[in-house]
Amino acid sequence: MKYKLNLPLELEPHRGKFLKSIKPFIKIIPQKEKITKPWQSKIGGLPYLPIDIDFPKNKNGEQLFFLAQINFAEMPSLENFPKKGILQFYINDDANYGLEYDIPDEQNNFRILYFSEIEKDEELLKTKSGFREYSSTPIPPKKSFPILFELKKEAVPLTDHNIHDYIGEDFFNQFGQGQWAIMSAYSKAVSAGGHKIGGYAFFTQEDPRYEMGEYELLFQLDSDQNINCQWGDMGVANFFIKKEDLIKKDFSEVLFNWDCY
Repeated sequence: MKYKLNLPLELEPHRGKFLKSIKPFIKIIPQKEKITKPWQSKIGGLPYLPIDIDFPKNKNGEQLFFLAQINFAEMPSLENFPKKGILQFYINDDANYGLEYDIPDEQNNFRILYFSEIEKDEELLKTKSGFREYSSTPIPPKKSFPILFELKKEAVPLTDHNIHDYIGEDFFNQFGQGQWAIMSAYSKAVSAGGHKIGGYAFFTQEDPRYEMGEYELLFQLDSDQNINCQWGDMGVANFFIKKEDLIKKDFSEVLFNWDCY
């Protein structure tokens, strides 16, 4: 798995700093809409739910919207992530898609479910959606997009606050007025956008983890016309988790964020 880091000429003397930031991630590649098995990795559609598990609800007792699920057995191995089981993401269909800015890690209007063991006897699963009518969702309700995975590498982008760990907070000041052109060139060469598991995060505004402590990217779903996905005005959604919680497979304190232009 090769990764070529293209840097602006002015940054070449500092290449070593940027090379130290390179880390692996899983690129998520949505496929054309089709009917999927309950346990398949997918964006939208019908979630995997055993018959004895209630459909996740918001704080008003209404069904949340099923956003996506990852079957880790279908995905290349990534350090600290489960090797098996299904991880699911649910959000609300309000104007903020379930995000509560003051408590972005409390799962009142969004929910993360993890099933460590998978049942493939469909008689023991909820195979009928029973979806309510949703008013505002980033992807079309009732449509299922199966996904493929690819193991990739990337360097730290300007959007991810971890960049300061590698180059320092005032690194670009040394270039004076030219820093803006250099930063722009770097952003074009190194971007963390797209759908992914792990790696670095992309934001249209700013990284909320400055005040939240150390969280790693768990899952990112970007705006994408190929699956009619749009977060506000061409935004992006991120789910973050503390490293120790990820290792323990404890998804009870995941941080949810989305922003747009």
